[in-house]
Amino acid sequence: MWFADSLTPDRTALAAGLRRRDPDLLDHLIVQYQYRLFRYLLCLTASRETAEDLFQETWFRVLDRGDQYTGKTSFEGWLFTIARNLVIDLHRRRKPDSLDSLEAPDVPADNPSPLDEAARRQREGRMEESLGRLPALHREVLLLRFQEDLSLPEIAQVVNAPLPTVKSRLYRGLEMMRQEMGESHAQ
Repeated sequence: MWFADSLTPDRTALAAGLRRRDPDLLDHLIVQYQYRLFRYLLCLTASRETAEDLFQETWFRVLDRGDQYTGKTSFEGWLFTIARNLVIDLHRRRKPDSLDSLEAPDVPADNPSPLDEAARRQREGRMEESLGRLPALHREVLLLRFQEDLSLPEIAQVVNAPLPTVKSRLYRGLEMMRQEMGESHAQ
């Protein structure tokens, strides 16, 4: 067992469990830290949707990189460091271009016209709104699959559900998105 008692982790056993990718250990850690971690991410991002995405990504990283936790420091510190680094990475990706790059853009002939670009942005906005209206179970699987590029077995591991359940949620989520977007009869 990885715990000396039901609440206090033994760091050495915790590190060994993370190296083994013990699903019971991960379930226990998620239950133990979920509220604090989510509150932390919500405070840093000021967006519930962004915090949810980063929350999921944080636990995926814990699962994926558990072998990097040595047990020499607290698990809490390691967990919150992962979350903080994900927020920093998100802000770096969203950083706007400098003003200099906006002065004289080089537009190759094969780039879309401003009208095409505006239409693309409008479609993306409608897609994000539609995704936000989906039930959490379906939205989560769609985000993990198409935003995080996780394979179906990886998603099954992250959401702790059997592979057929993940496939079903993905299929139903895509169908709901088609209906939300008004594309159920388009193609």
